[in-house]
Amino acid sequence: MNLSLSAENFVNTILDLFDRLGGSTYGEAVTQLDHALQTAHHARSGKQTDAVVAAALLHDIGHLLQKQGEDAADRGVDAMHERIGAAWLAQGFGPEVTEPIRLHVEAKRYLTTREPGYAEALSGASRQSLALQGGPMSEAEADAFQTTAAFDAAIRLRRYDELGKVEGVTIAPMGDYRDMLIALAS
Repeated sequence: MNLSLSAENFVNTILDLFDRLGGSTYGEAVTQLDHALQTAHHARSGKQTDAVVAAALLHDIGHLLQKQGEDAADRGVDAMHERIGAAWLAQGFGPEVTEPIRLHVEAKRYLTTREPGYAEALSGASRQSLALQGGPMSEAEADAFQTTAAFDAAIRLRRYDELGKVEGVTIAPMGDYRDMLIALAS
């Protein structure tokens, strides 16, 4: 944790970021905030650890932080939101939160290689970004990815990510995750 930033202040900064920019979209039918909340809801419902729930909640924060614009993918730009988000979140969270976030795009690439039908089930925006993110992994890349320490958490996060894109779902608000995030950042 950055010594100038307490856990509570860091989490308040995150909540403010979602409050200010969470209404934006990135090619999906839901807002960034709705997607974050739905993804976290699925992780929590799946009885995941608080770290995985936090990763699910914050996995796309890089979309709010990157400077390429909401239409980056439409312009053929990979904004590398997973790297931006994980690096920024590392100011306050450990690798149990940041590594699944950093690897959730790689998990998508892995699943398109190793799981029949996965690529066809992706949303249009996810298929578009997949092409910009390197496409399906080669078999050698997939073999190497499986040895990554956060492999299992990244795959679980990716599956929750795909579930978190439904319009009109009412679930717990961002504030319900505040205490959990502060505990993880402490």
